[in-house]
Amino acid sequence: MKIFISVDIEGVAGVVTPEEGQPGNPEYERARRLMTGEANAAIAGAFEGGAAEVLVNDSHGPMVNLLPEELDPRAELIRGNIKPLGMFAGLDEGFAGAMCVGYHAAAGDHGVLAHTNSGVFTAIRLNGEATSEASIYGAFAGSMGVPVILLSGDDVIVRACEGLFVGAERVRVKTALTQRAARSLSPGAARERIRLAAAEAVRRAGTVRPYRVATPCRIEFDFTRPIMADLCARIPVAERTAPRTLAFACESVRDAIGWMSVCSVMTRSLG
Repeated sequence: MKIFISVDIEGVAGVVTPEEGQPGNPEYERARRLMTGEANAAIAGAFEGGAAEVLVNDSHGPMVNLLPEELDPRAELIRGNIKPLGMFAGLDEGFAGAMCVGYHAAAGDHGVLAHTNSGVFTAIRLNGEATSEASIYGAFAGSMGVPVILLSGDDVIVRACEGLFVGAERVRVKTALTQRAARSLSPGAARERIRLAAAEAVRRAGTVRPYRVATPCRIEFDFTRPIMADLCARIPVAERTAPRTLAFACESVRDAIGWMSVCSVMTRSLG
């Protein structure tokens, strides 16, 4: 049985500030070790539950955050950017389940360090529904018949995905007080909960339904500033629906993720 694990940093226990996700400072160095610890907990649980193979994808920012020398040697690691399908790079139909570890709430929501894909978007909607990184990548997995079997993060993202990843294990490692403050489990307690949940998730993987959205689909981006929409509106297939909003018609969720990545990269140059 093959299990895929995508690991972000903002939803890790104890992480609450932007600096903890930004390379080049001591707080980040501490946070990436916390991130690696939660990844190892999910890996250990997956093997305890019966996994024969585990693939981990480093899914935060530059995607070179997890410490390879400290990662459980039984797992293989994808790291680096730019890579196909970003946070779910490496996933295919051969996996029995996907785990989202250290995930966070969507842009515009009241979770810890809430955002979607990057800070250039104030909201992203897929088929008219607000989407988080967990839900859009979960829908991509579902399009291949792969269920999300575990989600960990703060209470906001865990609650938001309750009706999407039906039957999945959900692990709340902290409770949001504001966007930059939380009541958190200790790292050790969070890792133990993730390990136990991961083991149970693998045992029950065959009972969890994949999350699917209707395709063809439509993705909409609300940018932080009109100039960002001005720039991306030069894409021939973009539809301008408001001063800060563009929409794209997509044949698949894979295409929707592609447009999300393109618009994000294009607009970062505007600062």
